[in-house]
Amino acid sequence: MPTISDVASLAGLSRATVSRVINNHPYVTKEKKELVMDAMKQLGYFPNTSAQNLRKQKTDTIAVLVPRLTNPFFTHLVESLEDRAAEYGLQILICNTKYDKKRELEFLYLLKTKQVDGIIMTSIENNWGQIEEITMNGPIVLCNEYITGANVSSVRLNQLEGGYIGTHHLIQKGHTKIGYCWGGVLSGLSYDRFEGYRKALAGQGLSINENWLFEGVFSIDDGRRVLNEISEMYDRPTALFTGSDEVAAGIISEAKKKGLHVPGDIAVIGFDDQPIAEVIEPALTTIRQPISEIGKKTMEVMIELLSKKNQSDEHQIYELPLQLIARESS
Repeated sequence: MPTISDVASLAGLSRATVSRVINNHPYVTKEKKELVMDAMKQLGYFPNTSAQNLRKQKTDTIAVLVPRLTNPFFTHLVESLEDRAAEYGLQILICNTKYDKKRELEFLYLLKTKQVDGIIMTSIENNWGQIEEITMNGPIVLCNEYITGANVSSVRLNQLEGGYIGTHHLIQKGHTKIGYCWGGVLSGLSYDRFEGYRKALAGQGLSINENWLFEGVFSIDDGRRVLNEISEMYDRPTALFTGSDEVAAGIISEAKKKGLHVPGDIAVIGFDDQPIAEVIEPALTTIRQPISEIGKKTMEVMIELLSKKNQSDEHQIYELPLQLIARESS
């Protein structure tokens, strides 16, 4: 394997001159640059980009933490982030936390050890006190997810409004027995969305039935499980507000297997407006999140932060709109 010394010898120049050419030093003549480039080409020599990045204290890489890549929402979000990053000559490192606190902290330490220039978090598993010290090592931007007390910029949606408009839609359809599904701990995004659900019920004098609250619901299989639990109940909800289109699809699929009519026996609302929402039968009523816009804006915020030396005062909240998409499932 050729070395920088081999390049210097073939070009008839010093190692220092070759190094300056490789690192785009401004004070090198055009003639010497050509000699070095020709020698590199003849020898098949490629610079060690890791060593270059170490010297520059820059990797041109952004880590993106996602909780579950099999969720189409995060797949589309990552694609949007990557497209925007590529326009600025950056690459992304996808880190699948699997909703695991330990894995999340391990990925966050990539910033502390200078293996990435910044981190985008699309979910938060640890409390902010454990994450906060890492913000001293470089920019962290929250994408879609958020948490009380976070001292970083975030791109998000009004999740309280999302929970409210979805639940209010079901109430307008005549439902008074409305169940609710969510993923993890009720904090940040999850808490606000639940508060929207509670607010809509309270506005009509309706109370929350704890038997109709379903936690740890993420996937199609989880949706099937929820429907099976409901089918065993004596006092059942007649409508369900779910945390994702995947969950809603699982509920609808299992309901049809059991001979239940959607929305006649049970109405269902999803969240995200993923492609599955339009192809499942009946088509899914859902809350549309502008996934592409979320990704593009988040990466733009990250790029802006990377261009600034002092990031301590750059904690801004950017809020994008949600929209109810009414279809046949409600």
